[in-house]
Amino acid sequence: MAEEMKKEVAAETPVAPPPAPAAEVPNAYSKKTTVAPPPAEEKPEESKALVVVEKAPEPEPKKTSTGSHDRDVALAEVEKEKRLSFIRAWEDSEKTKAENKQKKLSATVAWENSKKAALEANLRKIEEQLEKKKAEYAEKMKNKVALLHKEAEEKKAMIEAKRGEELLKAEEMAAKYRATRHTPRKLLGCF
Repeated sequence: MAEEMKKEVAAETPVAPPPAPAAEVPNAYSKKTTVAPPPAEEKPEESKALVVVEKAPEPEPKKTSTGSHDRDVALAEVEKEKRLSFIRAWEDSEKTKAENKQKKLSATVAWENSKKAALEANLRKIEEQLEKKKAEYAEKMKNKVALLHKEAEEKKAMIEAKRGEELLKAEEMAAKYRATRHTPRKLLGCF
């Protein structure tokens, strides 16, 4: 697949013509030397250029003629591959741990949001209850004020009635004294 990518990149990038010889090599028989200017470089279009990122090719195991040396080299290669696979496994493990921490973080944020929503709902419920109690208490106070006003009106009416009765009684007594021509024994309390 990497070879296909290389071929695609090679096909898409324009190839510059090979440079002309910069100078003729003087030989013993010629005395002239000519210098040709370097060719103008063509810049490839940036939109068509692709960059290929390759992993470094792994070196092929070297084979030597001696048997023990081959075995030592093969063992060294195996150890190297083993160490590299452990490193890759460790790297994958660390990446997985980091992703799991991110998942735990998002789970914690979701938990926090759900708890906040529950507390806010509870707060609204308590506020509604307090508003209801406040309205009930205000209604009771209005009823008490109305009752006090009614009692005050009744007392005022009773006082007015008594005053009216006393005025009538005084007028009747005055008419009686006038009719009998007697003077009252108590006269304004002054005499």
